[in-house]
Amino acid sequence: MVWVIFGSVVLGLIALEVVFQVILVRLIVPWFENGPPFHVPSSEEDPDAERIEIETADGLLLRGSLHHHLDRPPRGVIVYCHEFTGSHWTAMAYCRGLYEAGFDILAFDFRNHGESDVQPGYVPLHWLSDHEMTDVHAAIAYAAGRPELVGLPIGLYGVSRGGAAAMVATAQNAAVEAVASDGGYGTNTLMQFHTPRWALLVVPAWVYNLIPWWHSLITLALVRWWSQKRQGVPLTPVERWLPRLGTREVLLISGRSDNYVTPEVTRELHGMIGDNCDQPWIVPGAKHNRARSVDPIEYDRRLVEFFGSMPGAADQVPEITEIEEATPVIAD
Repeated sequence: MVWVIFGSVVLGLIALEVVFQVILVRLIVPWFENGPPFHVPSSEEDPDAERIEIETADGLLLRGSLHHHLDRPPRGVIVYCHEFTGSHWTAMAYCRGLYEAGFDILAFDFRNHGESDVQPGYVPLHWLSDHEMTDVHAAIAYAAGRPELVGLPIGLYGVSRGGAAAMVATAQNAAVEAVASDGGYGTNTLMQFHTPRWALLVVPAWVYNLIPWWHSLITLALVRWWSQKRQGVPLTPVERWLPRLGTREVLLISGRSDNYVTPEVTRELHGMIGDNCDQPWIVPGAKHNRARSVDPIEYDRRLVEFFGSMPGAADQVPEITEIEEATPVIAD
């Protein structure tokens, strides 16, 4: 009889836990899938850029632009990965200094963005998925195979979600020499950092304080699992790939006033990469992806110096005679 009572209690607690988790997941998933208020202005087409098309492994066409030097051999090619809801035309808001220093800039629109093909049934989120990774690898293959770019060192440079894609692609692809990420993040890291704030939108503070952290981690895992089922594509486990960047050249940039991908989040990613990675550059006064707007001269100097150290890049750095202030692309 005692065992029957004990078993009934255990089963009852399990049933309550299942019901509790189902309720939490249903409440949290809409917040999880609702992106922050990114404000990306429309960007004018650059008449000097070559329009390009890139075919992905799953048969979509990505459209973008190649800013190619015709008057001198390029020092290397930088593949630019734009932010969520952005487009390839925002590249020069971040890459102007690199281009003026002699690097070719290859920018593309992720699927379901800008001019690229739309995948039916897929609704992109601000969280990185395997679909975006397929797109980045297609762009790398294009850069490596295009005749006038063959043999040039390839660097990846991404902003926000594009920064996460650039880091993972570098870890997965030996063709990439170096990667710079401005405001990049991992799904798990960012979720855990913002969980206390999210939780208070769902439950009272006194209830949240009673929930052990391990229970919250289970809830977050279930939220990711359910969102992936709804979207029909796995979210890319950014954090799982970061340790493989320990032997690669990595530059992490974060805004000290960034309330979304805070400097603490960037430092945590740095810790996962390891001590071989230089300390992140935390830009005073900069909000999310605003570092170049705040300090364009230093921003360009650091990027040029970083990518200029890639094997095969020209030793002589052309003088940058003009620093164009970047258009603020994303506001908190």
